[in-house]
Amino acid sequence: MKLKGFLRPDGKIGFRNHFLVVPTVICATRTAEEIASNFSNVVYLHNQHGCNHMKDDERKVVNVLKGMACNPNVAGVLFVGLGCETVPTMKIFESVRTTGKPVECLIIQEEGGTLRTIEKGVRILQRMMEQYEIKEVEADFSSVTVAIECGGSDTTSGIASNPVVGYVADRLVDLGATVVFSETTEIIGAEHLLVKRAVNEEVAKKLLELVSRCEQSALAGGEDIRGVNPTPGNIRGGLTTLEEKSLGAIYKAGTKPIKKVLEYAEPIPTGGLYFMDSPGHDVESVSGMVAGGAQVVIFTTGRGTPTGCPIAPVIKVTANAKTYSRMSDNIDVDVSDVLEGKTTIQQAGERLFQKLIEVLNGKLTKSEMLRHHEFGIYLTQPTL
Repeated sequence: MKLKGFLRPDGKIGFRNHFLVVPTVICATRTAEEIASNFSNVVYLHNQHGCNHMKDDERKVVNVLKGMACNPNVAGVLFVGLGCETVPTMKIFESVRTTGKPVECLIIQEEGGTLRTIEKGVRILQRMMEQYEIKEVEADFSSVTVAIECGGSDTTSGIASNPVVGYVADRLVDLGATVVFSETTEIIGAEHLLVKRAVNEEVAKKLLELVSRCEQSALAGGEDIRGVNPTPGNIRGGLTTLEEKSLGAIYKAGTKPIKKVLEYAEPIPTGGLYFMDSPGHDVESVSGMVAGGAQVVIFTTGRGTPTGCPIAPVIKVTANAKTYSRMSDNIDVDVSDVLEGKTTIQQAGERLFQKLIEVLNGKLTKSEMLRHHEFGIYLTQPTL
C-alpha cells in the first residue's frame, strides 16, 4: 500500500501540491482572492478575521493562519496583509519561513493599494511556481494525518457511516498513521466512554475539562445544551438529544486509545489517535484540524453537505441512500448497503479505505472538483 506524495524541505510529506495565498486580515481578503484567481493551482483562505481580537481569539487566528500555511499539502505561500491589522502579519510570515518552503509577504499599504498589490502578487507567485522543484516521493502511512468529521448527521450516521469510518480509523492507527477527531459539543453525553480510552489520567482530565468548559460557555450564552439537540437538521434526521447524537458521533473515532487532547489548531503529534477541541460547526472544526497538520479529511453526513477545504481533500461518506441519490454530486462513498444488510461494516470500511488510498495518490474528491474551499476560524470572544 505505497503512497505517492510531495516531499517538503522540513521532511514532511504532502498529498496535494497547492500554492496558497493567505490574507492575514479581512481587509486583504478581496486582494488575495484576485491574486489567486489568476492561476489554476493557487487557492486562498477566505479569512473574515485578523483585527481587534482579544488575546485568546488572536492566538487562534494566528495559529490557524500559520498552521494552514505550514500544512504539508502547501508547496509555497504568499501572505497579504493590510499594514495596520492587530494580527502580527510579519511574525506569522517569519515563522512559516522556518519550514524552508518558498514564502513571500506583501503589505497593501506599503505597495500602494489593491491594484499594485495584485500585480506584484501575481508576479511573485508566477516566479515561485517557475522556480519550485517538485520532489515526488513514495510514502507510507506514518506520513499521513487523517481528520475525522461528521456534519448534517441523522439516524444512519451513528448506525452505519460513523462505525464504517471508525473501522478505517483503527486500520490507519494500526498502520502507523495519525488520526484526529474533534467537535467537543458532540462528545457531550458520551465523554464517560472516551475517558476510558485515555492513555493516562492527564488526558482523561483534560477531556473532561473541555466538556465542562464547553457546557459552561453555552450556559453563559443562555443555552443549556445537555439533554436537548439545538440543531434543526439533526432533529429532522431523527436525532432527539445531544447525548444520542454524541453516542453515534464517537463511533467514527474507532476504538484505539486517545493519546492526547489538543487545543484548537494545535500541531498534531504523529502516530495514534488524538482529540482536538473545536465547535460542532463543520467548517471551523475542519479548519482547525487541517491547521494542526491533517492532509486529508473523512467526513460523514446523513442529510448531506457540500462543504470542503481549501487545501485538504474531503471525502464525503453517507449511509443514507436517499441522501446519496439526491446529493451524489457531493458525496464520494455510499455505505447504505450496510443498513440494507448487504454488506458488513468491515467490508464497507475496506471500500472506504481503498477510496482513501486513491485520494492520497491524487484522485480528486467531489468537493475538490466543485472547488468547495470553505474556511472558518473558531472564535469565542467579542471583537473589540
